[in-house]
Amino acid sequence: MTAASIINIHRYVFYRLKLAAYFENPGDGRIHPSIPARDILWGSIAAFLLRTASALGIERLLKSTHVKKLGMARRFGDDTIHGCLERLDPSVLRAAIYSLLRRVKRGKAFKHAVEIGLVIDGTGIGKRTRKHCALCRCKRNAAGEILHYEHSASALLVVAGDLHLPLDIEAYGPGDSEYAAGGRLLDRAIAALGSRFADYLVVDGKFATAPFLNRATALGIPVIARLKNNLPTLKAAAEKRFANRQVQYTFSHDGDRFQVWYAEDFEPWDGLQWSAVHVVRYRQTKPDGTVIEAEWLTNIPRRVKHPRRIVLMGKGRWSIENQGFNDAKNRYHLEHVSHHEANSITMRCLLIFLAITIERLYRLRHLHRGTHPVMTSIDLWQALVCSLGRCSGYDDSS
Repeated sequence: MTAASIINIHRYVFYRLKLAAYFENPGDGRIHPSIPARDILWGSIAAFLLRTASALGIERLLKSTHVKKLGMARRFGDDTIHGCLERLDPSVLRAAIYSLLRRVKRGKAFKHAVEIGLVIDGTGIGKRTRKHCALCRCKRNAAGEILHYEHSASALLVVAGDLHLPLDIEAYGPGDSEYAAGGRLLDRAIAALGSRFADYLVVDGKFATAPFLNRATALGIPVIARLKNNLPTLKAAAEKRFANRQVQYTFSHDGDRFQVWYAEDFEPWDGLQWSAVHVVRYRQTKPDGTVIEAEWLTNIPRRVKHPRRIVLMGKGRWSIENQGFNDAKNRYHLEHVSHHEANSITMRCLLIFLAITIERLYRLRHLHRGTHPVMTSIDLWQALVCSLGRCSGYDDSS
């Protein structure tokens, strides 16, 4: 097993993951830059891996650490980071990330996964008391009073066994919505990855509309969506159908007991171009006695996937909350907005997602080769800090 260090991750990213071409040509719109975008981009990713949040924190990191240990040639300041991120083309970075996912799939990174899934959901980023840029959206209470401003975005995550890889993010501003941004994400992902990359798509109930489900069907990807009160007729029909029906399937998973009901002959509602709607209802009982119940609708027939698998695939939706948003916000400071400019915000979010993907591929696949045990995320972070000679007194609060 290769010793974990920033310089070794640099080699892994540039040569094993073959991202060198992106760092050399990242779509830099600056005219005659004095600091190459390559150094700024890698310096930012290295800082995110070290859980340093702000541009000023990156500047301090570069001043206090020998740049060769970070795999860089030059130091730079926070203004240079802001100026560069404003002028980089996010579409070039997105193309590099999607290309990376196709390569790691060909390289058998997902070989132990039963299925590969895509998950789309929305989140808020960077709460503020006043509006700073065009992407700031006001959040109001029931009385219409403004509570705060924040940036809202839909994100896309790949779920494949133990790998949960945040892939793309689409911000939306005034007049836009999570639903519309999620549709753009889906179009872009299928165009870049192909309809055969993933086995299914999981979405929340707000995406369970005829236009979105038809869109996914036309793109060739099956859908699993939460069944909520926005489809009252179907929900009432499912509750009536399952009310007096005996449990059809039972199984245990991770210590929890599941009871499952399933039917695949519900009528599609107006505008939905499905031959039938399949509904799965489950009751999950945890060891402490807590009971969770939910319904999912899907167009995946029982002959293709057993209801047990559909339940577990649907519950994978929480991976975007736990392994996506929570991790990105609590460990990689996604909530921190260094610079209120639309392109800069998008680039920073995409770079954080790329840093998380690199960390997980490096830790769970590269370092886990042979019989080596899985290194935890906190252990890898500590090893990276120590590789810079900063084992004691290191402050990652910037």
